[in-house]
Amino acid sequence: MSVSRYLVKEDEVTFTAMRAQGAGGQNVNKVSSAIHLRFDIAASSLPEWLRERLLGLNDTRISKEGVLVIKAQQYRTQEQNRADALLRLQALVDSASHTPKTRRTTKPTYGSQQRRLAG
Repeated sequence: MSVSRYLVKEDEVTFTAMRAQGAGGQNVNKVSSAIHLRFDIAASSLPEWLRERLLGLNDTRISKEGVLVIKAQQYRTQEQNRADALLRLQALVDSASHTPKTRRTTKPTYGSQQRRLAG
């Protein structure tokens, strides 16, 4: 895994513990192991272009107010779910910070060849 260029500071993230959904026996009803991570994109210390790119994502986890909400309930402990939510947030920031390479033209495309021959 590559090193992240834009790290999310933990003090910009708020965590809320809640009971996890689904089956799990009697213990699931009394242990708050699921985590809701809330990250205010507009108020973060990320660069402006990265904030705009994150807000422009077509993701249902981003609210109209620009708050990203990640729910983690895969693991049995609150600490593991917290770490999982932070990893998923960092992965989202890393994917948004990646800029694809511009295509260098090497040969005419098939469509341009067909248009040239047709007209």
